[in-house]
Amino acid sequence: MSQATGILQRILQRGLTRYWARAARNVQDTDLKSLRFQRTRARQLRQYLNTLIANAESRLALPYIGSTAFPKPHGVDWAWRPELWREPLSQKGLSSVESKEMLGSEVTLFHDCHVSELTLRQLRNTREKDLAPFGLRMDVFRFDGSFLSLVVDLPFAAVDGLKRHHLLRMDTIVELEKPLEIFARLNIKHGPNTEQIVRELPLNEEDIMVEFDLAYSRLNEKRIDKAWIDLIFEGPEMNQVILRDLTFSRRPRAEL
Repeated sequence: MSQATGILQRILQRGLTRYWARAARNVQDTDLKSLRFQRTRARQLRQYLNTLIANAESRLALPYIGSTAFPKPHGVDWAWRPELWREPLSQKGLSSVESKEMLGSEVTLFHDCHVSELTLRQLRNTREKDLAPFGLRMDVFRFDGSFLSLVVDLPFAAVDGLKRHHLLRMDTIVELEKPLEIFARLNIKHGPNTEQIVRELPLNEEDIMVEFDLAYSRLNEKRIDKAWIDLIFEGPEMNQVILRDLTFSRRPRAEL
């Protein structure tokens, strides 16, 4: 919209507002023919305004697209929400997902099924308590494989300056159709080696959080190349898993 068009629209809007304000003030003195005309126009206008207001309130109540807001522990030096939970993807979903297929640029599905009956879909979060604009739904029907995992590639900022005195934290919101076990495995490639730390997600707790303490690793701080997280699903057959949010943060461990 050009500046001139915007100015013209504001002038027209002010004129319409004055017209209806004056009509409302003079309603008792308006002749009946004019009053019928005004009533018809006002009803039409009210229909449009009610539609606009309802849709605007619905959209404005949703989590803000692009939001990176989430609670972070004190002392965090890096925090991140992956793209899939933050921005609308050009491809919203995948069906009969083959192993190593990606949804977006950061999330990859791995499995060893002979016949894939798996679907992935990005959802718009609409609940009042949701901070993430989007979520990820995975539907698993018949499953004839031995493993199923979602891999989330961490950005370079996650490993830039990473030391063994760091704690890496993952927070998520999970909805399950029926109970299963989910494990999170942190992988950090350093030189020819890959350090791995596994944690089980406490799905019985309201706030699902796991921390990876690098102090107990054999990490070569000078040769760190990249890092990623595997979310491993045990016994996923005939289940629906929704990850409403997924966030990561990093902070130095408090000195003893």
